[in-house]
Amino acid sequence: MVFPEYRPRRLRKNETLRALIRETHLSPSQLIYPVFIAAGKKKKEEIPSMPGVFRLSVDNLAKEAKECMELGVNSMILFGIPEEKDAMGTGAHAKDGIIQRGIRELKNKAPDLNIITDVCLCEYTDHGHCGCLIGDTVDNDSTLEILSKIALSHAEAGADMVAPSDMMDGRVAEIRGILDENNFDMVPIMSYAVKYASAFYGPFRDAANCSPQFGDRKSYQMDPANSREALREATLDVDEGADILMVKPAVAYLDIISRLKDEFDLPVAAYHVSGEYAMIKAAAEKGWIDGDKVMAETLLSIKRAGADIILTYFAKDMARLLQ
Repeated sequence: MVFPEYRPRRLRKNETLRALIRETHLSPSQLIYPVFIAAGKKKKEEIPSMPGVFRLSVDNLAKEAKECMELGVNSMILFGIPEEKDAMGTGAHAKDGIIQRGIRELKNKAPDLNIITDVCLCEYTDHGHCGCLIGDTVDNDSTLEILSKIALSHAEAGADMVAPSDMMDGRVAEIRGILDENNFDMVPIMSYAVKYASAFYGPFRDAANCSPQFGDRKSYQMDPANSREALREATLDVDEGADILMVKPAVAYLDIISRLKDEFDLPVAAYHVSGEYAMIKAAAEKGWIDGDKVMAETLLSIKRAGADIILTYFAKDMARLLQ
């Protein structure tokens, strides 16, 4: 047998050589850790479907931030679980709302933390949908005004970045407009530009108590069968002023991450969502997989597909492994 002149195994024979030519790298500084803020004091409740992830009261946020930053994870995205909900989700933009208090606490105790806030209504509405209702239909245009109020209230509280996740048409432009009008023109928007109506969100909905009370979200979140539509959605958000484009979920949509990376010159983020996290945790607890190795391989695949930023519940675990 005649071997080719080039033998790929030459550069695989030891770790020094493998590391020398490694194409893709994970860094804690490019990971964002999602945090659930709940009402009450001294609260740290583990979420049963998300082992290792907790609902935290505001007074426990600084400790969590310190742990993240010591590991090099300098960004957190905040999700609120209010005590009371109503049809319009008014708690989402209240000055003393759960997220607004959380931002102020973190800015006071961990001023160097990069605070990102989720801008949506599903956690605050008693019906669990991401917008205002007319009958049983989510009304797009009336929702925009409320979303812009939420984003402004977060910026006023001290948020460094806002991340609208509602999938209403035109919300990036509406939010960019109100931020600019109120002298928050330097607050970036990380848009959930391509968010699919996915079955992988189950544990998150348990954690945030935000499952729809009727119907589903398929009329505003994207059909998992579509990829060209992802480019249309992202193009709209770019034109409206988004600074970062996000794909959600991540692992089942690596092709979409790659397409956005090829088509646009903005940073691309990917959300490694609760169901993707929970499956790895569950299989690891059963002893069916090596949890750390599968975690690392999974996050590496998201980065290799083109994501510049990864939102993941594994952020602290991965940072520890990288250390």
